[in-house]
Amino acid sequence: MDQERSEAEWKEKLDRETHHVMRENGTERPFSSAYCDPKSNGSYACKGCGSVLFDAGAQFDAGCGWPSFDAAKESNRIKEVLDQSHGMVRVEVRCASCDSHLGHLFPDGPTASGNRYCINGICLNHSS
Repeated sequence: MDQERSEAEWKEKLDRETHHVMRENGTERPFSSAYCDPKSNGSYACKGCGSVLFDAGAQFDAGCGWPSFDAAKESNRIKEVLDQSHGMVRVEVRCASCDSHLGHLFPDGPTASGNRYCINGICLNHSS
């Protein structure tokens, strides 16, 4: 199971920046991801373990600088954790399979779900 991977194994698997975001709860620079522009088809998987997290059809351009989705592929693919860091109260989004940090969930999405999963693109792999 990927949750049992050692820190050394994670550092070997992920490049330095991806490791910082996924394993140390970092954030990539806004507008630095090729995934900011919504894709017309396919899905997005966790770069840490390959679990499919989001369908391309759930992606929208929030203009915030990070890939945004209004729903997860399946609710059990992600977990939501209260994040009170940096003087804010937010909902952190983590991969349920490998426990990697992905981004945050905000209740300001433009679709009927009202959700905006603001995800670091560096944590994702897109496949058509």
